[in-house]
Amino acid sequence: MQRLLRFPLALGVGLAGLSPALAAQGLATELVVSGLASPLWVGAPPDDHDHLYALEQNTGYVRVIENGVLQATPFLDLDDVASKGNERGLLGLAFHPDYQTNGRFFVNYTNLAGNTRVVEYNSGGNPLVADPTPVQPILEQSQPFENHNGGNLVFGPDGMLYIGLGDGGSANDPGNRAQTGTTNLGKMLRLDVDLPSPFIPADNPFVGVAGINDEIWALGLRNPWRYSFDRATGDLYIADVGQFQIEEISFQPASSSGGENYGWRCMEGTRCTGLSGCTCDDDALTDPIHEYNHSAGRCSVTGGFVYRGSAIPSLQGTYFFADYCNGDIFSFRYDSTSGTISEFTDRTDELDPPGTRAINRVTSFGEDAAGELYIVDPSGGEIFRVVATCEATNYCTISPTSVGPGAVISSSGSASIAANDFGLVASFAVPSEFGLFFYGPDQIDVPFGDGRLCVGAGGVGLFRLNPPQMVSIFGDIFRPVDFTVPPAGAGAGQIFPGSDWNFQFWFRDPTGPGGSGFNTSDGLNVVFCP
Repeated sequence: MQRLLRFPLALGVGLAGLSPALAAQGLATELVVSGLASPLWVGAPPDDHDHLYALEQNTGYVRVIENGVLQATPFLDLDDVASKGNERGLLGLAFHPDYQTNGRFFVNYTNLAGNTRVVEYNSGGNPLVADPTPVQPILEQSQPFENHNGGNLVFGPDGMLYIGLGDGGSANDPGNRAQTGTTNLGKMLRLDVDLPSPFIPADNPFVGVAGINDEIWALGLRNPWRYSFDRATGDLYIADVGQFQIEEISFQPASSSGGENYGWRCMEGTRCTGLSGCTCDDDALTDPIHEYNHSAGRCSVTGGFVYRGSAIPSLQGTYFFADYCNGDIFSFRYDSTSGTISEFTDRTDELDPPGTRAINRVTSFGEDAAGELYIVDPSGGEIFRVVATCEATNYCTISPTSVGPGAVISSSGSASIAANDFGLVASFAVPSEFGLFFYGPDQIDVPFGDGRLCVGAGGVGLFRLNPPQMVSIFGDIFRPVDFTVPPAGAGAGQIFPGSDWNFQFWFRDPTGPGGSGFNTSDGLNVVFCP
């Protein structure tokens, strides 16, 4: 019994307040709703954890999803005022930062003449059906062609409303609008909707500059199809649809005072187009942080978000984007200090929905109030949520015991924290001897007693699942892991969604082949999910 007491005491040594390593966790998608008509946006107001709102491009409806249930009555019906088809329709929605108090929200649509309109509405305090009467127009922009309307609306961390407009359409920007300062086409605009019309912030970069409109924040865009601010850093990511060869993602740091020129039409990504409008490769132009070509059926980038939710901690700081044409989904991390991309990952296969459903095209990503990530697929009228997968994998070496080839560890129940039915099982241990389950953050494989030590402390500690238990006469043993009580439920050793822990079983083996008196199972690595 002396060895049993001495070893578990060593397992209890840890450093409170430290966190376990985070696994590069597997991802999956789960269906939220289906049956929407040409959806192309989903999102939520600040601090509203009960509702999602989705845009239907060609019905002009803003739809409500309340606690996962799609409501039959639209939140807002713009069918009579919005044009339909091609790249026109209801294109954008943004909730005021103080929406919970003032009910203000803003929509971007093309009217019956095909012109872009940004209009303010009010919820009237009703999360299910808004007041249908417009409050005030914010912006109207004529569109010379049907395509390249942009349409996204986003409030930045500065409280300003950012409006992305395409270059007016056709091919190669025939009017050179993206480089012409007296039109808002091909620009990112920045407005303060808390000011009276025309809503111009005094600190916009071109206020008072001759030959360029005061509302312009950045220029040189072709068709910014979805841009977003990183919730944690305030950095701006802009996905800009290319012409015939290159799709690009541009970046504006939170420290920027605006005025960037992203190069269209003389540049498509980092490619010189041969068109006039600016000097190709000029230092005054801002190159994209990432670009890709039109191979494998790709043709149109859809921008996403930097993940800042809590359900998948290992994804923190990862930017997601997709290609509309073939449904490919990618992610990467961007270090703005070094200007480098890392962990570039093709997520298409792992985010493929289970069963017969598929993500065929991606018109938009979305965030809920908690920062969790969504994908919009118009081909099935579907919205999917990105979730973590639960994984349990054996590793390390099994050593012979006095009664057999060696003990193995496995799990029962689910590795879902919410389910709280996870359990550990050891099999083929020495019958009627005491044993103990323990866990830690690292995987190792070193001699230990008659077996191998497969779990390391990694500066955090090893954690016992007390009390010791007796192995059955059949050589097996079961131990539930309660995620609500320490060590699994609080403090050092807490198991939470996204954490990655390694488990092992230690047991007495008095007559084992090595003569040490104890042995171990192999190891079990478990990645936990919500």
